[in-house]
Amino acid sequence: MTIHAYTDGASRGNPGESAIGVVLKDEQGNVIRCIGRYIGTATNNMAEYTALLACLAMVQETKCRHLIVYTDSELMARQLSGQYRVKDSRLKTMFREIQEKLDAAAYTFELRQIARDQNSEADVLANRSLNLKRSIET
Repeated sequence: MTIHAYTDGASRGNPGESAIGVVLKDEQGNVIRCIGRYIGTATNNMAEYTALLACLAMVQETKCRHLIVYTDSELMARQLSGQYRVKDSRLKTMFREIQEKLDAAAYTFELRQIARDQNSEADVLANRSLNLKRSIET
């Protein structure tokens, strides 16, 4: 099964209060699962990485053979593709954790950078969790 995952991180203050949104869809575009999670104080980039880590954890509970992740974070997309170096020590730790999870994964992985307006479902979940200061899941 191919899973299409949309991830987003939101931060107010940078660093400031932050939340993430993740939407998993099947090949037909049906929502499998979605979460919004309040993560406390973080930078916008930390929130984006946290969203991807949450996505990878969610996918472990599926029969995924191919994962395509869509993000509007240019920095994260370019760092994970090797175009940019990861300089921030906190992001380096998260970057290594992502690489380890992907190395051990039973599925192939693609990361695609998309425009912000193409990521509205994950964005809504992140901002709703940020406003409520709590996690939501469907």
